[in-house]
Amino acid sequence: MTSTHQVSTSATTTAVPLPGRDAGSENKPQPVWSLESNRSSSPPLSEKCDKFGRQDGICCKELKNEDDRMLIDPDVIRDIIIGLSDGLTVPFALTAGLSGLGTSRIVVVGGLAEIIAGAISMGIGGFLASKAERDHFRFLRRSTYSRVMRSCVGEMEREVHDVLGPIGVDEPTSQAVTNCLRRAEDESGFDASTSAPTDAEKSSLGMKSEVGLSAFLLKFGEGLEDIPTRRLYLSAFTIGMSYLVGGIIPLIPYFFLAQALDALKISCIITGIVLLIFGAVKSRVTGAARSILGYIWGAISTMAVGGFAAAAAYGLVIAVERSSIS
Repeated sequence: MTSTHQVSTSATTTAVPLPGRDAGSENKPQPVWSLESNRSSSPPLSEKCDKFGRQDGICCKELKNEDDRMLIDPDVIRDIIIGLSDGLTVPFALTAGLSGLGTSRIVVVGGLAEIIAGAISMGIGGFLASKAERDHFRFLRRSTYSRVMRSCVGEMEREVHDVLGPIGVDEPTSQAVTNCLRRAEDESGFDASTSAPTDAEKSSLGMKSEVGLSAFLLKFGEGLEDIPTRRLYLSAFTIGMSYLVGGIIPLIPYFFLAQALDALKISCIITGIVLLIFGAVKSRVTGAARSILGYIWGAISTMAVGGFAAAAAYGLVIAVERSSIS
């Protein structure tokens, strides 16, 4: 009777995982093997670490770079800098020049017209520039693929070594890399004669067009990479909006003051402060500033460029106005 009761109880009882065996096994980190491990089979690269050979006991994969300043796409940063630089400088110079005419209404009308036209023009320019860069890359990809297909192995080994040799890779290693890349390109089945890759050309390594000898020669030999279609529209939007935001700043005082010269004084102060901040932030983001002097130089140089453009525009308008009166 007792045994029957025990059997029925165990059949209905939920199994509880023992600590250290089943519980939390899914959240366990991957095993870490020493770089000098004597295992018969070499562990994967993702598991290799010199954790046991370091005094601090920290895996090299967990070390963070102290110079990691940002997580923003550098292309986006470049577009923002282009748009804001022109947006803060050109409309400011225009409004300063129109201030010599006396009324803020003329400055506001002319400034808004220039800002809107400039933002559209800058956005279209960014789109066309990115599209031209993409078309140039795809032309070189087709020509490089054709050259790789008709060239002999020795020529390809020489080209690969021309890329890897200057950074310290010897010829036997370059030959091995060449053979590996040729096999990868043959196995990918990508036809570079087409203008753009399709969804069927994707693999676990990424796009098929990014695998093989042709992609290696383009990326590391020519320093070129394909530009996705999304990047074209993102560049146009980023540059255009940055120009629009930057152009509105020097125009703000003219909405509230009737006399253009009074508004110009406040506009110079506001725009100068913004240019100083923008120059310092630009130095930080681009990595140009390595000390406090770098931030100061970036801020002052940016403000000096905007001030020189505004002074030149203002002086030119005054000179033209006086010459017409005389």
